[in-house]
Amino acid sequence: MHVAMVIGGGLVLLGVFVLFGWLWGASAAGMALAAKVFVPAWLAVALVNMWVGVSHAGYSVRQEAPILVLVFLVPALLAGALAWQLSRS
Repeated sequence: MHVAMVIGGGLVLLGVFVLFGWLWGASAAGMALAAKVFVPAWLAVALVNMWVGVSHAGYSVRQEAPILVLVFLVPALLAGALAWQLSRS
C-alpha cells in the first residue's frame, strides 16, 4: 500500500510541476520543461524514500532496490511521455 501511495504522490507532484510550468510559461513548452525538471526532483524523492526504508524500516538495500525502480519509473515515464507530447504541439 505504501508503494501505491508514494507513486500517487509522485503523480500529484508531477501535476503540480506541470501546473506551475503552465502558470509561469503559459505555453506547452513551459509545461514540457516543467515535466523534464520533475524527473531529477522525483529521483531525489525516490532516493529519500529508499533511504527511509533502509535506515528506519529495517529493509536491506537489496530489498529496497526494486521498490526504488518501481516508485521512480512510473511517474518518470509518465513525465517523459507528457514532455514528449507537449513538445510536439
